[in-house]
Amino acid sequence: MLSLTNAPLSWLLILGALSAFAPMSIDMYLPSLPTIAADFGTAPSAVQFTLTSFFIGMALGQVIHGPLADRYGRKPPLYGGLLLYIAASVGCAVAPNVATLTALRFAQAVGGCAGVVIARAMVRDCFDARTSARVYSLLMLVMGLAPILAPFLGSLILAFAGWQAIFLVLALFGLACLLAVWRYLPETRPKETASRPGLGPILRVYAQLLRDRGFLGYVLSGGFAQAGMFAYITGSPHVFIELYGVPAPAYGWLFGLNALGLIASSQVNRRLLLRHTAESILRRANRTTVLLGLVLLTVAASGWGGLPALSIPLFGYLASLGFTAPNALALALAPQGARAGSASALTGALQFGVATLASAAVGLLGAGSALPMTGVIAGCGLLAYITHRTLVGNQKNE
Repeated sequence: MLSLTNAPLSWLLILGALSAFAPMSIDMYLPSLPTIAADFGTAPSAVQFTLTSFFIGMALGQVIHGPLADRYGRKPPLYGGLLLYIAASVGCAVAPNVATLTALRFAQAVGGCAGVVIARAMVRDCFDARTSARVYSLLMLVMGLAPILAPFLGSLILAFAGWQAIFLVLALFGLACLLAVWRYLPETRPKETASRPGLGPILRVYAQLLRDRGFLGYVLSGGFAQAGMFAYITGSPHVFIELYGVPAPAYGWLFGLNALGLIASSQVNRRLLLRHTAESILRRANRTTVLLGLVLLTVAASGWGGLPALSIPLFGYLASLGFTAPNALALALAPQGARAGSASALTGALQFGVATLASAAVGLLGAGSALPMTGVIAGCGLLAYITHRTLVGNQKNE
């Protein structure tokens, strides 16, 4: 096992970039959603479904990539996923209608999620549980730049080159990651841990993981908390731009400010792990998430204070994920050993599955106020607390 001090910086940067495929692919095109709807002559809800299809692709694709990474090593399925991502991104840029764009967004997610699931498995290959939590926090510093820079960059590209160019930039990002993986990233899966081929062994591993209460408790707790963020991603363009009249470039800055809070908290978490266990930090973060979600919902329901009053608890909720996400992930994957790839895949599939439901719920609940977005966020925070409390309990794991 490596320590954080002797891990090559190039590894961490590449793993951070691979982990950033989801925020890059989601956040960069958010400012263009109204423009895409206008260009295709369709309702905003139809374009919003391109987000939902991406979440579905992220959930299903990870179930495929995880077992492949356990069987054939981390890098071969990573190459295949990145090539699919590049091709689908180019396809999105030339999509003739919203239905084609929706289908290509699904393919883009299936390819891009290879980077997400395999980066997590590589961290588990190289580090122990507490160090893994610190590494995940450090990766959030790298990948957290995406939500800050992507909406702002997307707004600039939209203004000067159109929304199609956003997807060409994403294709170039995928190509850069592919070249970096080929040149600098080593294979990390130990040869003796190769899994047996065939559907039967794969399904047995997934069945074992689904019967593991501790694994499910950490995965669902982290998943529900992060699903609140996806409810925010889905609902915030409508809430901020259309309901509160925030200009698209200013929306990018506001989105980036919230991402900055997430980055800062993840680095505080990395320091706290020197003195506290991941479990103790996670328990306290879950309580905070519930409180902030309920405050956010109360502000939206009352209409008190306008956008500033809404933004403060929203910032706090998103910042709390810097304590929730890395610790829940490290605790879920720490005991998995040879099945780390499959465990990472199931983690991502369950979490993006929950995110898909949260995203869809925001759209189904209507668009007349901020209540759909804030209500789903509050519900996700409460479910995160309940699942951890019920399935994990009060154990003080490392």
